[in-house]
Amino acid sequence: MNNAMLLEIEDLEVSFDGFKAIDGLNFYVERHELRVVIGPNGAGKTTLLDLICGKTRATGGRITFNNRELTRLAEHRIVQAGVGRKFQTPSVYENLTVYQNLELSSPGARSVLSSLFFRRTPELRSRIDEIARTIYLSDQLTISAGLLSHGQKQWLEIGMLLIQDPQLLMLDEPVAGMSVPEREATAALLNRIRENRAVIVIEHDMDFVKEIGRKVTVLHQGRIIAEGPVEKVAADERVIEVYLGH
Repeated sequence: MNNAMLLEIEDLEVSFDGFKAIDGLNFYVERHELRVVIGPNGAGKTTLLDLICGKTRATGGRITFNNRELTRLAEHRIVQAGVGRKFQTPSVYENLTVYQNLELSSPGARSVLSSLFFRRTPELRSRIDEIARTIYLSDQLTISAGLLSHGQKQWLEIGMLLIQDPQLLMLDEPVAGMSVPEREATAALLNRIRENRAVIVIEHDMDFVKEIGRKVTVLHQGRIIAEGPVEKVAADERVIEVYLGH
């Protein structure tokens, strides 16, 4: 494996009732890279994330992450290997405070058994404070998560993943439903996050893509049809035809 690459996907395929949702895909992500994946509905974007995190099993090809093959690993083993995944809809504990949400997401509190012996160490409190600053929620730590705005809930869920310190963070449409200021703040947040890990973002909001997209991959019918800087991809005639033109 190329040491510069954190994630290598080669000849990846998955079929659903004879339909190839991912068709011979080759996809590579470097360490500390922020990669944006775009494409029309049904292009295979979410399926790609499902395959990486083990939610869906490939019918062909392989996924190698940090020198370890993920293709047959269980979902919880893939999380332990350093892959974090955020889905489109925020999934937070609304009746708990922001602080409690972050605390319960920390590695020491992941299981019922470990939580029986869970200790609220100064190191953990410091880590929660650090994450809260990163996700713009330092002043909301004692507030119930249910009282947060939609954008703040999205940030909290990102924080719940960050506290697990994944090497790869995957986000599915993180700015859907956000205001323009929240979207701009999220762009700044993701650009900071990538300093310590790789990030894959699926997004439809092209203004947001332009704010974060150093390298963009365009999927169509389970295949890559274009890849490169956002300006180059946006000018690609095939991309305009199958995606941007619509």
